[in-house]
Amino acid sequence: MAGRSIMDSLTEGFAALVFGKVETARPPVRTSSSQAQAVYLPTAAPGLGDSGVIIGREVYSGKGYVYDPFQLYGQQLPAPHWLVLGESGNGKSALEKTYVLRQLRFKDRQVVVLDAQGEDGVGEWHLIAESLGVTPVRLDPHGVHGDSICLNPLDPAIATTGQLALLRTIVEVAQGRPLDERAGYALKAAHLRVGEAALKYGRQPILSDVVEALRTPLNSAAEDMNVTIEDVQAWGLDVALVLDRLVDGDLAGMFDGPTTQGIDLDSPLIVFDLSAIDRNSIGMPILMAIVGVWLEHTWLRPDRVKRILLVEEAWHIINSPFVAQLFQRLLKFGRRLGLSFVAVVHHLSDVVDGAAAREAAAILKMASTRTVYMQKADEARTTGKVLGLPRWAVEIIPSLTPGIAVWDVNGDVQVVKHIVTEHERPLVFTDRAMTETSAEAAAILARATAAALPPGTAEEQAAALEAAEAERLAALPAPATPVRAIAAGNQHPLPRREERWEVQPITDDGDDELTAIAGTLFGKKAELPYHTAGEPPEVWDR
Repeated sequence: MAGRSIMDSLTEGFAALVFGKVETARPPVRTSSSQAQAVYLPTAAPGLGDSGVIIGREVYSGKGYVYDPFQLYGQQLPAPHWLVLGESGNGKSALEKTYVLRQLRFKDRQVVVLDAQGEDGVGEWHLIAESLGVTPVRLDPHGVHGDSICLNPLDPAIATTGQLALLRTIVEVAQGRPLDERAGYALKAAHLRVGEAALKYGRQPILSDVVEALRTPLNSAAEDMNVTIEDVQAWGLDVALVLDRLVDGDLAGMFDGPTTQGIDLDSPLIVFDLSAIDRNSIGMPILMAIVGVWLEHTWLRPDRVKRILLVEEAWHIINSPFVAQLFQRLLKFGRRLGLSFVAVVHHLSDVVDGAAAREAAAILKMASTRTVYMQKADEARTTGKVLGLPRWAVEIIPSLTPGIAVWDVNGDVQVVKHIVTEHERPLVFTDRAMTETSAEAAAILARATAAALPPGTAEEQAAALEAAEAERLAALPAPATPVRAIAAGNQHPLPRREERWEVQPITDDGDDELTAIAGTLFGKKAELPYHTAGEPPEVWDR
């Protein structure tokens, strides 16, 4: 072996001396782009499929990005809940609103929005609700605007145990500490007394009844504990003072009476307008706790409908240990009934370092989908650490531009550009006060309302919409492939309020601009429905 190596070296040296050193060189290859594409095939990570709501494009591959927790649940998603993060002004609101509008194209969807942000004296979802013929459910302390409704924490639709748990949560949030055993007993005795009296006299119990029962406990409550009636009265005094804020104090007018009749729980879209409440006050987490428990007992039903609960300013929930516990139970219970919870927050650092760190971690763990818009570098590192994002994703978060976000769907991480159609644009953007005059804002509102419900009969409305849409689309470039809207086989007019929903921005014919996007992203596949109209929707059995 050694001898052969010496001979090889001598041979190569002699050849180099006689002929010069010879180097192997690969000649260049000239070819066409088509042939090069066939030889060097492009590669991209697999997507989430093409069943669901069109979000936009993957930035790196250019593929269409489609997301739907109901389609992915059980296969790619262990939980259907979704967390949206990012600094203000980067597109969170636009994403939420287009997502809801596009989900409502499906026949088996219902959406509830807790709208905690306001603009022009109304919630930021007001335009969307108005364009779809929906009146927001407005909660307003003292009923200043005259259209406020009341939600009763003691509504008979809520189970007795749920009522008591809700009353405890209200007191704990207001006091900032857990309710001690003595105060808890006084509250329990008062609640039991009020419930028995309401049943006897055939009326709905209200909070003022509980306050009065705490102030004047019965002898039986003291005898059961072998203490004096003064002791029971002292135990319940602080509880009575807290609940009195909801009856005669700064939070009066929203919870101190029977539940307002006429709240349509079958409407495809229900918007709770919370914009009249100070977002930094103790009233906001209390309000969200009451609305959440009320929805759990009245809205969630085993009727095979897929439901979405979207909460703006969700840090009020996640950052309070008492409210977080209520919503943690709601998410576990609601998942079995087809509920997808969407939480929108700005920063995770405000949550993970707060008093509810353990409860917040439990809720974040149930959110298998995370969407992160631009954040500052320090905040991005915190977010990446808490959510377990890959290093490359954390590094690009500070440089993301508005409308582009990092999506983590149970470990499938992509950078996605959200697409907003011109038809949706006047309804979804919420910074009009900074960018346009009052006249322009009024014009946008008028155009959005006219697009939803033009005057005249249903036939005249449809003809007017068709003509206006055709005129607008004539100025747009034609799509690369003329196709129908994605999931056309599953689009049906919404069953409720036919006289108000017959002509709407999103109809059975589809939004032609969204159709063009679907065709560009998916080509001929966009013509295929996800499932036939007669096929029953899936039921979650987990």
